Amino acid sequence: MNMTEQSSDEQPSLDDLISLSEAAKISGISHSHLRLLARSGHIWAKWLGRGWFTTEQAVNEYLSQEHKPGPKPKKDE
Repeated sequence: MNMTEQSSDEQPSLDDLISLSEAAKISGISHSHLRLLARSGHIWAKWLGRGWFTTEQAVNEYLSQEHKPGPKPKKDE
């Protein structure tokens, strides 16, 4: 499931939302990388007004997953 396509009953409350700048301070991930993760659906995020917002829970869930750096293997055609 794409994290940006959660159903409306799974949406966090406005009080839970944090800016990507705040998420960067919490996680140690750069603001620009968080923006990429938000746009690509790797973390739950919502575009509101002039910026992306996420939750601390969404960032922690992303951090708890295993991530392998480097280029992804090509699929056999």
